[in-house]
Amino acid sequence: MMDKGNGILRYLGPGESPTFAGMAKRKFYVIWVGSEPGIYDSWHDAKARIQGYPGAKYKSYPTLEEAKAAFRAGHSAAIQSSGQGNKKARLVGKPRIGVDIPLPAWAVDAACSGVPGPMEYRGVDLATGQELFHQGPFPDGTNNVGEFLALVHALAQLHRNNDRKTVIYTDSRTALSWLKHKKAKTTLAATGRNAILFDLIDRAETWLKQHTVPNQVIKWETERWGEIPADFGRK
Repeated sequence: MMDKGNGILRYLGPGESPTFAGMAKRKFYVIWVGSEPGIYDSWHDAKARIQGYPGAKYKSYPTLEEAKAAFRAGHSAAIQSSGQGNKKARLVGKPRIGVDIPLPAWAVDAACSGVPGPMEYRGVDLATGQELFHQGPFPDGTNNVGEFLALVHALAQLHRNNDRKTVIYTDSRTALSWLKHKKAKTTLAATGRNAILFDLIDRAETWLKQHTVPNQVIKWETERWGEIPADFGRK
């Protein structure tokens, strides 16, 4: 029998298989240590059972069969048996800074209360957890604008330090796209209160057009690694 309540898939006996359509295309999340150990077919449900749980142990699998086998085997055996394949693909849970995340590395993030609303952004050194810069809050902003400004702020600061080695992590695909095109394609409406943000956007775009970007910028994989260390903790 398979219990599908609340997105939970608990393996209760041998020889059982899923019976609802589309399951083969889903990911399955095994939680060995968490508030409710088991197998889940929803990251939202799995995350609720490991977020903030001390020493949580979990991993995603492409098929239910693999997830069942891993759950039965236990965390240590399942991780050991995963072999020496792609480390990034195997990594689930908080990454080890300096091991899974090579140093030097920074993380940037933004927070916005409302759309638009008060927005702030910051950068954090992943080696020490030290806050490197913190700007705002700015009135009538958006999270996307903050993420973009944080990226350019970090790149400009590294450029001033003549630092070409530090890697920057962001959890925003939108900011990465804007960075690639050197243009903030925001739909934010200008108001009398957010003129400073549009000035900062203009300055950021100008800086990108006038400088090369030698530092590597990488997408932080929130689904696998949890919240980015520069997160403001307001979700």
